Amino acid sequence: MLMNIVLLLVGTALVLWGADKFTDGACGVARRWNVSELMIGLTIVAMGTSLPELIVSLLSSIRGSGDMSVGNIVGSNIFNTLVIIGASAMAMKIAVSRVTLYRDVSLSFGVAVVLFLMGRDGELSRVEGVLLLGIFAIFLYNLFMAERKNKKNQTEAPEQPKDIEPVWKLLLLLVIGVVSLVGGGQLLVNNAAELARSWGVSESVIGLTILAGGTSLPELATSVVAARKGSNDLALGNALGSNIFNITLVLGLCNVISPMRIPLISTTDWAFLIGSNVVLAVCAFTRMRLCRLEGFVLLLCYAAYLTLLFSV
Repeated sequence: MLMNIVLLLVGTALVLWGADKFTDGACGVARRWNVSELMIGLTIVAMGTSLPELIVSLLSSIRGSGDMSVGNIVGSNIFNTLVIIGASAMAMKIAVSRVTLYRDVSLSFGVAVVLFLMGRDGELSRVEGVLLLGIFAIFLYNLFMAERKNKKNQTEAPEQPKDIEPVWKLLLLLVIGVVSLVGGGQLLVNNAAELARSWGVSESVIGLTILAGGTSLPELATSVVAARKGSNDLALGNALGSNIFNITLVLGLCNVISPMRIPLISTTDWAFLIGSNVVLAVCAFTRMRLCRLEGFVLLLCYAAYLTLLFSV
């Protein structure tokens, strides 16, 4: 047990250090290539920090444990919306653009509803997997077209910062950051799960809390660090992009490989998956920003979710 605790602390340190390096690299890439931080957050950062969910879900799908794959995604998305965005808002006020609210928050809500409708019969088919991948492709296409349009609307090219790092160094920071985030996250998840089992916690609760929260640690660390450094778009784009990627890309890919049965997702889990996006939209729409109070409300909703989960 002592070794598990030591490895858990090492994993936490790796995640935090990796988040700092990854954020620096992502912001540098955005400045170097004249791409918005929101675009970087929704693509490179979201993909990089979603690697744990992708790895865990693909392995579970190949082994025939579809319920664990979907449970991991559902739990991770609830964690992303309520804890990651909530903690980021607690760290620093986050301005929310109309594009983010109407496109990204809406899509995060939409794909959650689509997954619920697909999973009502207790399984996901290959055809449904292809449909999810199709939604992902459309999302990426619209994202790149919107970024291209924004560049055309710029009358003058912004002046390149003099102190910007070379491309090779920025890409190296991204790689180092991802490796540290994924490696540290796996150390943390594996040892936290072992400790939970030794304390008599059930496998289903471990999947929806420790596994889901652990695989979302890269997003949490990256978003909070980004918010503290003033990169609001990167913080919000990372969490929302991960939500969209988890359902459309990760589950889409898993179902194309092996159709999954999903018998263990409760009404409470589905309600919080969809409802968390509604709460986020309401909080963001009020003043087009997320302040500490609204961040606290999101965290409070997650505390309510955990209370319900452990009381069953």
